Amino acid sequence: MLVTMKEILKIAEEKEIAIGAFNAANLESLIAEVGAAESLDLPIIIQFAQCHEPWIPLDIIGPIMLTAAKSAKVPVCIHLDHGETLGYVSHALDLGFTSVMYDGSTLDYEENLNNTKKAVELAKAKGASVEAELGSMGVRESGAGDGSGNEDATKIYTDPELAADFVRDTGIDALACSFGTTHGIYLTEPRLDFDVVKNVRAKTGNIPVVMHGGSGVSREDYHKAIKAGVRKINYFTYMDKAGGAAVVKYLDEKKDDTPVFFSTLSMCGRDAMMENVTEAMKMFAFMD
Repeated sequence: MLVTMKEILKIAEEKEIAIGAFNAANLESLIAEVGAAESLDLPIIIQFAQCHEPWIPLDIIGPIMLTAAKSAKVPVCIHLDHGETLGYVSHALDLGFTSVMYDGSTLDYEENLNNTKKAVELAKAKGASVEAELGSMGVRESGAGDGSGNEDATKIYTDPELAADFVRDTGIDALACSFGTTHGIYLTEPRLDFDVVKNVRAKTGNIPVVMHGGSGVSREDYHKAIKAGVRKINYFTYMDKAGGAAVVKYLDEKKDDTPVFFSTLSMCGRDAMMENVTEAMKMFAFMD
């Protein structure tokens, strides 16, 4: 069932849980994500990030994502993650995405504000939801850092007072906040400031807060973040890593000289990703 992010986040708010948002950078991850959601009877947000375009074009995977959502037994939002240009955001909306994120977090405040307003206009014309970001996670969604080797070097924690102005002036449906998480693999244990989440919620009239860099956070910190007001958790890196690890294990344990088929490796990775996504979704919904 294809729905908007706003509809899904309403469910999360009512149940005081977070909805998992998982990137579908290939067909195997898409199948794993829908399968996990249906097995748990939970709504899900399935995303495609602009920086994943070299892996598979949006024009190819986007329609497949939409078809999977429409035939799913649970509510599914198809969301553009980290849209870096308004043109790319507009293209995703034209394809039928029900939600988009315009990411102007690396720009100065006024430019981020003005571009986000334009993204909201584009999305509302299509009946879609909008997420934006205020602050910085330190590295890109792809996991690429600033070259310093210090994942905290470019982190900018979200200012709740500024967030209130930003939410009011843009009309967005969800706000990605920087409160100590980082995209990609964690090099050190994250130190999360849950007061940022609480204060953003208080200052903005309880806008749903989005947690980026969700992979690798402890179970206890996930639950603290959700109780503080996080309603959407982006999770990709460790799911992708689980798929890769399963393939490595299969090859290491293979005892004979029979051929290795890519289709077998594909299914091996898919099943491991589904298991990983299932456990993450259970954690976000306090089912564990």
